[in-house]
Amino acid sequence: MKVHFIAIGGSAMHNLAIALHKKGFEVTGSDDVLFEPSISRLAKQGILPEQNGWYPEKITNDIDAVILGMHARVDNPELLAAQQKGIKIYSYPEYVYEQSKDKLRVVIGGSHGKTTITSMILHALQAAGKQFDYLVGAQLEGFDTMVQLSDAPLIVIEGDEYLSSPIDRRPKFHLYKANIGIISGIAWDHINVFPTFENYIHQFEIFIQTIQPQGSVFYAGNDDVLKKLVEDNQSPVTKTAYNLPEYEVVNGITSVNIGEKKYPLQVFGEHNLLNMEAARSVCAALGIAADGFYSSMVTFKGAARRLELLGKNEVTNIYKDFAHSPSKLKATINAVKTQFPFRELIACMELHTFSSLNKEFLSEYAGCMDEADKAIVFIDAQTFVQKKMEPYDAEVVKAAFDNTDLLFFDQQQDLAAYLEQQDLTGKNLLLMSSGNFGGINLNELSTKFLNK
Repeated sequence: MKVHFIAIGGSAMHNLAIALHKKGFEVTGSDDVLFEPSISRLAKQGILPEQNGWYPEKITNDIDAVILGMHARVDNPELLAAQQKGIKIYSYPEYVYEQSKDKLRVVIGGSHGKTTITSMILHALQAAGKQFDYLVGAQLEGFDTMVQLSDAPLIVIEGDEYLSSPIDRRPKFHLYKANIGIISGIAWDHINVFPTFENYIHQFEIFIQTIQPQGSVFYAGNDDVLKKLVEDNQSPVTKTAYNLPEYEVVNGITSVNIGEKKYPLQVFGEHNLLNMEAARSVCAALGIAADGFYSSMVTFKGAARRLELLGKNEVTNIYKDFAHSPSKLKATINAVKTQFPFRELIACMELHTFSSLNKEFLSEYAGCMDEADKAIVFIDAQTFVQKKMEPYDAEVVKAAFDNTDLLFFDQQQDLAAYLEQQDLTGKNLLLMSSGNFGGINLNELSTKFLNK
């Protein structure tokens, strides 16, 4: 098979390209801009484009399929050439389904926790010696790539609800046709695509309807909106709620208690314990007993940028987290406060995505940082320029978060200077963003704090 990738540099796209290359496919690709780690990883496999840009002459008649990434536009010259030649064009979720339609497909959906749940399932399957393929949204310890496609009978897929491609407006997780589905919770997101909460919720109804006959869906029992959606859905699939396990926190260590046995964990927070129960439910359906599952969780360190410990000493822990939506912020802040109830918490988050920056959506953040002892919000002033959005000031942010004590920064150097002045003795620092805080090196910042 000869496959060409349009916008090969994307996170999911370059991983899929590598997976197909390893499977023996002839892989080519193009992109107008490439960043690390895509450049190094594609170069290592010998499939890095020789130069950036779009070249319609690359679209030759011997190509079996074109895979189109979200970064490309509808008038992309290579896309137009493929359409003119009648070459089959896939979005990457479509092509993942094409490669896995004869496998048992586990698909993890929901507004939050998808990457962590997927990672936990993969960790448990690996510990149990199972053969499986996967697609996950973060680099995981013990896994070379974020996508693997082989002859394994099972695939575990992180099912994003965002659009599949510039010419396919369906959410990705609708295309995988799950045999086993998970919905971790529902909290309005991607308002540029789903302008109302009702429209957003409807995507999860459709997801349940895409689950195959005799299939099943596991869902978070503590989410009232989700619970009603699942109970009202008429799809002929098995529907099972999962809830928090029995647990305790002693000396900063969370343990799950099953009968007389305790399993000390390296992750913490009720949102992660719910994620763990979602993963356990799936693993039970795949033949992994509870003791085997929880025993594997003892060594699970978490996915990259999900409550990732940057550094610590006896009196301070510093974390970074991918949290950026209101529900994720609230859950992550609560997790750190619950784990370390006697330490002050400085919580700093960056508004970065289109949805989070939208003034119509901003009020959804009301109260979500109230558990932090000191709350800081950062918007890189350049982000407004890049996204062609009207900027707003500190008063708008404070009103939206309903927190007059909140600190606001829109210049990277001002935020960095403020953070470096802080005394973290007896305190924890939590840095949350789907961006990069304007280029602040968080590892260097952490080292400075811990070496004071």
